[in-house]
Amino acid sequence: WVQMFEEAARLMRHHYWVEDMAGIDWDAVVARYRPLAARVATRDELHDLIWELNGELGTSHAYVFHDGDQPTPQQRVGHLGADLEPADGGWRVAAVPHAEPSVPGARSPLEPAGVTVGDVIESVDGRPVDPAVGPGPLLVGAAGKVVELGIRSVDGSRRRVAVTPLADERPLRYHAWVAGRRAEVHARTDGRAGYLHVPDMMSAGWAELNRDLRTETRRDALLADFRHNRGGHTSALVLERLAGKVTAWDNPRGFESGTYPMDAPRGPMVALTDQYAGSDGDIVSAGFRQRGLGPLVGTRTWGGVIGIDGRYSLADGTVVTQPRYAFWFVGGLGWSVENYGVDPDVEVPIAPQDWAAGRDTQLEKGVELLLAAIEEHPPARPPSRADRPSRVPPVLGPRP
Repeated sequence: WVQMFEEAARLMRHHYWVEDMAGIDWDAVVARYRPLAARVATRDELHDLIWELNGELGTSHAYVFHDGDQPTPQQRVGHLGADLEPADGGWRVAAVPHAEPSVPGARSPLEPAGVTVGDVIESVDGRPVDPAVGPGPLLVGAAGKVVELGIRSVDGSRRRVAVTPLADERPLRYHAWVAGRRAEVHARTDGRAGYLHVPDMMSAGWAELNRDLRTETRRDALLADFRHNRGGHTSALVLERLAGKVTAWDNPRGFESGTYPMDAPRGPMVALTDQYAGSDGDIVSAGFRQRGLGPLVGTRTWGGVIGIDGRYSLADGTVVTQPRYAFWFVGGLGWSVENYGVDPDVEVPIAPQDWAAGRDTQLEKGVELLLAAIEEHPPARPPSRADRPSRVPPVLGPRP
């Protein structure tokens, strides 16, 4: 444990983003913690000690974790991807979240089995469901494995179905949340505004953006949602797509006219951000405002813009990260985003009573600003094909 503690300290000394450790006397800090290293007895204690050591730098992205801390497949609880509630003789399916066909794992395993709202799950692999705690205990270790559910339908008939529980139902829940936000934006604007959510600045978030960009930018305005953005490295690409200006129109026969650049926003934009948008989520929030793409609505972002590459680990597989890539912003922000975040132009917190009522006050404010902006700045429209140039040849005069 002592050797791994010393190695973690050495890696930080040699790879921290600035050689003088931002003014911290690193050798003195390590010396103060070193006596505790000799008393470490478990990996968890070592991790706690390195966390505290790294915390002396007051810098984001200084992580300590071990891949072996994750549950094994045999330990994972299988998820049915549905809201359940107690019912006589089992647990009733109260709701099945919206599925996203383009994303593996974003579909409830109950759907292909024909289990719908109102059906009651009475048993799992022949064992009755506990009326107090539901089917969860019977699904331990069932993730990714076929199990048999005993179902009582609304009409009272009984049947048995085979399902494969999910190891992680977060993708399903996430896409159901996005679908709900998008439907609300469309409804509040009578279809005039589109909605995009970018969950991270990595391959998954980039795919989410590009899947929905074409349909949502066909509308008169766009609400870009960066809330809960987990960061990554694609913020420049995301901003490049959002900053596209319509400079021409492509007008093919039999199809709607399309913008050039392709999928460029046609009208005003508003972005949402919050305290859970961090790292590249901080950066994309700052970049949206710096480029004048529209107002930023929500709450101050996480405040961590000294990035990592995660290339080093200790002898037992513990991964330790060293903040290596510090961001400095033009426009007066400078170094200030680290440990502070990005302030929104319009601050809108979501109060506890709004969460309880299911109200998204940040989204509501964003829609309000978009509707006002549409009236002030009308969106780009494709040209009328009625005034296209004529190619009829001129009438020639009579021959002499």
